[in-house]
Amino acid sequence: MMKTTLGIELGSTRIKAVAVGSGFRPVSSGDYTWASRCENGVWTYPLEEAWTGLKTALSKVDDRENIAAAGVSAMMHGYLAFDQDWNLLVPFRTWQNTMTSAAAAELTELFGFNIPQRWSVAHLYQAILNGEEHVQRIAHLTTLAGYIHYMLTGVNAVGVGEASGMFPIDSAKRDYDEAMTAKFNSLIAPKNLPWRLEDLLPKVLSAGEDAGRLTEAGSALLDGLLSPGIPFAPAEGDAGTGMTATNAVAPRTGNVSAGTSIFSMVVLERPLKKVYEEIDLVTTPTGAPVAMVHCNNCTNDTNAWVKILEETAKLFGAEFHIDELYAKLYKRSLEGDLDCGGVMVCNYLAGEGVTHMDAGRPLVVRIPEARFTLANFFRSQLYSTMATLKIGMDILAEEGVAIDSLTGHGGLFKTPGVGQSYMAAACNAPVTCMETAGEGGPYGMALLAAYMQDKGEGESLEDYLSGKVFSGASGSTVRPDPAAVDGFNKYIQRYKALLEVEKAAVENL
Repeated sequence: MMKTTLGIELGSTRIKAVAVGSGFRPVSSGDYTWASRCENGVWTYPLEEAWTGLKTALSKVDDRENIAAAGVSAMMHGYLAFDQDWNLLVPFRTWQNTMTSAAAAELTELFGFNIPQRWSVAHLYQAILNGEEHVQRIAHLTTLAGYIHYMLTGVNAVGVGEASGMFPIDSAKRDYDEAMTAKFNSLIAPKNLPWRLEDLLPKVLSAGEDAGRLTEAGSALLDGLLSPGIPFAPAEGDAGTGMTATNAVAPRTGNVSAGTSIFSMVVLERPLKKVYEEIDLVTTPTGAPVAMVHCNNCTNDTNAWVKILEETAKLFGAEFHIDELYAKLYKRSLEGDLDCGGVMVCNYLAGEGVTHMDAGRPLVVRIPEARFTLANFFRSQLYSTMATLKIGMDILAEEGVAIDSLTGHGGLFKTPGVGQSYMAAACNAPVTCMETAGEGGPYGMALLAAYMQDKGEGESLEDYLSGKVFSGASGSTVRPDPAAVDGFNKYIQRYKALLEVEKAAVENL
C-alpha cells in the first residue's frame, strides 16, 4: 500500500516540494521563488540560495513525519565542478549559458552524436579549451539535482535521464557510452590532466533502484525538516520527471511542455538514422532513448500582446481578470482561418537553435490580401508558439518516428481545447491533457519515489504508471483534424519564409 512520498524540484523559477498520498494525489506542497543572475557574463544561481529555498518549500509541506520515500529533481544540464572535498571550484554554470559553441561542435563531430551547448560535457571541454585553472583540480562533476542528492544522502549518483544531459548514454547498458568516453579521454590526453572522464561523473542509476537514505548530516542541512533514514529515489532531471508526470515513458508516447519555453519529448522505438543539431537525444528515467526538441520561445510574445489588449480595454473602463481575457482570446482564435488567413507572427524574443537564429525580433506580418481579423491574428499568435517545435517534430516525422499519443502540459493548454487542438494539428498526433499534469516535475519526482517503494516484482515504470497511477485519471484527448493539419502545414510554409524576414530584422534592428 502506497504511503506519502515527497518530490522536490529545483526549477529555473521555483523550488517546489510536493507530497503525494493515496490515489497518487498531491496532498500538500510548498515553494520558493528564485531567479538566475548574470555574473561576469555567466548565468548562475548561488548554491546557498538553493538550500534556503529548499528549506522554505519543505517548511510549507504538511505531515512531513509520515514521508515514506523522497526524491530530488532539478533543471538539467549545466556545470557544477567540485574538488575532492566537494568544494565548488567555479560558480554554477546553468543550462542558459551559450558559451560552449566551439566545444559542442567539436564533440558532436568526434562522437557522431549531437552534443548541445548546455550539456555538462560541453561545459567541461570548453573549460579545458579555455585553459581554465580549476580544471586540474576537478574531482567531481555533477548537476544541481546530483549535488543536492549527494549532500542529503552521501550517494554520488544520478538517474539515467539526468545523466543523459551530462554525457551520451548507452541505452542497452543504461550507463555512459563507453566508446564515446574513450574518445573523450583520447581527445584530452595531450593536456596531461590528472583524471579521466569516468573518474568525474556520478554513478548512473535507473528508476526503481535504491539511491540511499537521508543521513544525519543531510537532515541537519534541512534544519531537521525531514527525519534521517528516509529512502531516496535516483535524482532526476526536469525532463524525466515531466515525462513521468504525464505518463509518457513508453515507446511511441511523448509529452509537450509549453510555457515561457516549449519542448517535446518523444520516446523512440529505435535510434535515429542521422545526427541532427535540432534534436537532442536523452533518455527516460529507465534509460529508453528519447528525442527532445527544445525551443526557447513560446508564450512570452503572446503575453505581451495580451497586456496591450488589456490596456486598450481598460481605456473604456472595462473591469475583468486577465485570465478571463486570455480565455476569450483563445476561444476567439478558433473562429480564424485554418491557415490564419495570411497573417503571420514570429514570436522570437530570443534566438532559436532549431532554426539557427542567434537572437530574436518579434514580428507581425501580413500579406496585402490577408484577412486581418482578431481571430486570425490571435490564431497566428498561438500557431507561432509551436511553429518552431513543429519544424523539429517534422524532422522526426521524416525519420519515420511513430507517435501514438502526446500529453500536453503548461500554460498554453490552460484554456480547454484550444492550444490542445492546435498542437494536435501541428504534430499530427492525438494530444491529451490531464488534470494532474499541471503539477509538473515535483509531482513526477514523487511518483518515481512511490515506484521505488511500491513496485511489484519485475513491474516496469511504464506498467506502474499506466496500471496504477493513471488508470483512473481524468483528462481529455483531441485527435488531429485533417483539415486543421493541412491548414497548419500551409501556415508553416509561410512561417519558414518569414524566418528570412526575421534574419534581416535581427541584422538590421
